[in-house]
This record gives sequence, structure tokens and C-alpha cells, in this order.
Amino acid sequence: MTVTTSAPAAATTARPAVRRPSDRLRAWATRAPLLPALVFMIAVTQLPFVATLVISFFDWNALYPKARHFAGIDNYRQVLTDADLRHSVWVTVVLTVAVVLASLVIGLGLALLLDRKFPGRGAVRTLLIAPFLVVPTAAALLWKHVLYNPEYGLFNGLLHYVGGPQPDWISNTPLLAVEASLVWQWTPFMMLILLAGLQSRDQQQIEAARVDGASDWQVFRHLTLPHLRRYLELGALLGSIYIVQNFDAVFTLTSGGLGTANLPYTVYQTFYQAHENGLASAAGVLVVIGSIIIATFALRVVSSLFREEVSRG
Repeated sequence: MTVTTSAPAAATTARPAVRRPSDRLRAWATRAPLLPALVFMIAVTQLPFVATLVISFFDWNALYPKARHFAGIDNYRQVLTDADLRHSVWVTVVLTVAVVLASLVIGLGLALLLDRKFPGRGAVRTLLIAPFLVVPTAAALLWKHVLYNPEYGLFNGLLHYVGGPQPDWISNTPLLAVEASLVWQWTPFMMLILLAGLQSRDQQQIEAARVDGASDWQVFRHLTLPHLRRYLELGALLGSIYIVQNFDAVFTLTSGGLGTANLPYTVYQTFYQAHENGLASAAGVLVVIGSIIIATFALRVVSSLFREEVSRG
């Protein structure tokens, strides 16, 4: 009787891969072309922010440089407790919410329109995108002089034609005047984002729903709107980042008067008119922190959109 014995297989233990010096050199060689751009970005963006952060802890009036002294968090406390600064924060919130919501609703309607095929769709799309391509200051001047002017503006011209009143739009409704100009400029941005979302829908699913007897409203409510949720979030977050930092419209239309001074304009006013460098720096840091918080959520939404597209592909 022959007994066959097999030698026990030697247990192999997985060892972590050791990166060789050549791999490290290759990795650094790959990153080397990006280093100048990285150094430039740090020098242009991060170093000024660090300087602003340091100045925000000092009581520093440019008219009395020798009286400068360390103030701790007093500047931040004053930003959060001063009545005018609190009002500017409230105006910033109201302005951002109103403009973003109105731009999203109008942009969604225009995106649904452009998603349909009709003669001249390309020309209509180009015309609707045009407001977003106008320089912000030029757009504000357009609204101030061409549309809002009580003597020769287009709005009052149309009202005069039908026998209506001749209001001074900026004096009577200052904040609404600023919001309308920003909605006109940012609606094309929302429209482009939502139109991209509409064109990424699963057409077979929509056709199946129509075959089953679903109406246009049911398709929109149960298929289109859930699909656009991420795109709506992305548009709202990106729009909020820009509107929170908006300065051009407030400065050009109202010069911060009539209760329209938002936080960026208040920072400008505090720095260039009151010469309070420390207080203006503290307000600017708070604006940056708020923008970073919003941008963090925006990046998460963008990442989730990319993951969905990859999984769908």
C-alpha cells in the first residue's frame, strides 16, 4: 500500500508593497510641473488671507497707525453685535436667498423650455445665456440707467405708454431693484446647470412612463424632479457662494444706501471710508468662512454627481 503525503503548503503572508526610490522620483517628476502654479496660488491667495487674519485681531485705524494694538477677538465681537453690521448680515442673507430661489425657479422653467425641440432653439439658448456673460458692473449700470431711470428708463417708458405711474424704482424698492438685476444675471447660470441635468435623464424610463399613461405633470413630479434634485442643490450652493460675495450690484445701484448694504459692501465701507483695518478684516474673514462652508457642501454635491454618472455609465 502506497501512502502519498503532500508537503503542507507554506503559508504566504502578504507584505505591504515597498515603494522603491525610482517610484518616488517618478511621482515627484509627475508633480513637478504643477509646483509653480501651486506656489503662485499660495502666494496670491493664502498669504493675503493669513495677513488679513492677523490684522483682524488688532485694533488698527489707518489714520492713527501708532495707536495700533492687539485687541483679541474684540473685532469679531463688534462685527456680531454692532447694529449696522448685523443689518448688513441680514441683508446678505435675504439677498442671497431671494436671488438664488428666484433664479432657480425661472432657470428651471427656461431649462424645461430649451429641453424641447423647436425652430430657433439654438438662437434662443444663446440669447438666454447672454446676461451671464455681461460684466457685473456693466449689468448693474444697464439696469440703473436703461431700465430703472425714472425720466428715460424703459420701465417708466412702458408705463407712460399705457398711462401708468412713473415710480423711482431704486428709491421706492431699493432691495428689490438689486435683487431683480442679480436674478436677471444669474438665471442663465442656473438654467445651464438644470439643462445639463435634464439632458442626462434616462429617456427610456420616461418613454416607458408615457406608454403606461403618465401625464407630463406626473413625469415631471415623479421622474424629472427627483433626478434634478442634485442639480438644484448644486445650483443653489454655487449661486449662494457668488451672491454672498456680490459687491458690484449694491455699489453701482444704491451705493449701499436705503438699507441695501450687504456684508461685502460694509467691509469696503469700513476699510476705505472709516479706515478701520482690523474691523474690516474681521468682517472679511467671516465672509470667507461662510463661503468656505457653502463651498464644502457644493463640492460634496459635485462629487456625488460624478459618482452617479460613473455608476450609470
